[in-house]
Amino acid sequence: MIAFLGMGLLGSNFVKALLNKGEQVRVWNRTAEKATALEIFGAQAFADVADAVKGATRVHLTLKDDQSVDEVLAAAHAGLQPGTYIVDHTTTSREGAEQRTREWKERGFIYLHAPVFMGPQNALESSGYMLVSGDQTVINTLQTSLEAMTGQLVNLGAENGKAAAMKLVGNSFLVCLTAGLIETLTVAKSLNVTPEDLSTLLQVWNPGAGVAGRLKRITSGSYEQPSWELSMSRKDTQLFLNAAKKAGHQLILLPEIAKQMDKWIDKGFGNHDWTIIGKDSI
Repeated sequence: MIAFLGMGLLGSNFVKALLNKGEQVRVWNRTAEKATALEIFGAQAFADVADAVKGATRVHLTLKDDQSVDEVLAAAHAGLQPGTYIVDHTTTSREGAEQRTREWKERGFIYLHAPVFMGPQNALESSGYMLVSGDQTVINTLQTSLEAMTGQLVNLGAENGKAAAMKLVGNSFLVCLTAGLIETLTVAKSLNVTPEDLSTLLQVWNPGAGVAGRLKRITSGSYEQPSWELSMSRKDTQLFLNAAKKAGHQLILLPEIAKQMDKWIDKGFGNHDWTIIGKDSI
């Protein structure tokens, strides 16, 4: 029997998918109505989290942050049976995941941090990516069950906290990607280019296909043979800035990028590949 704690969009759809597979699932949420709403699908809702986990061999969590995970697990502790697997899908700090792995092992339980790159629809469809790392015996024991919940279970090795770190790195890319698109839309608006025009361009010319190559170039440490000189990319960046200023639109990212470009140009690297501005990040 499975207990699931945290009935947000992700958690509730995980539960529906498990119920569709014939699993018995107990559910709990701080806002009780979100848990009781799943009873029509076959879940058993509990008002007390300790009661929800009684008899469960596996307890899953989809909560907000480190603090909420610690608080909910502390409240659930009295109902947990020794040897219970605690599988936490919450996006947390690396330090928090490492600490919980140690502390719950000392208490006689098995904690595995398994963050996901999955939206609510992925959880319902059992598609997407779930990350795990740490004790390989634990992962091997849970592998079949976790694979059934996701399109791909990504085992990152024996290092505790690696899954938490990789989830944060991935999310940072998504944040930067979205912010970059917003900045691009601002430049486009400044140049009277519509979002539809931009979409058409990206369908023909897909810069995303070059991400892996760009990462390799940045981390190579070799910038002497440029495909785009820093001085030329700085010239183009000034054109972006000028267009936005003329149109009265505010840019957030590009002014800071321009400052980094100027710093490296002042150091004498204007004729190097522009990705040198990321050298200090390696």
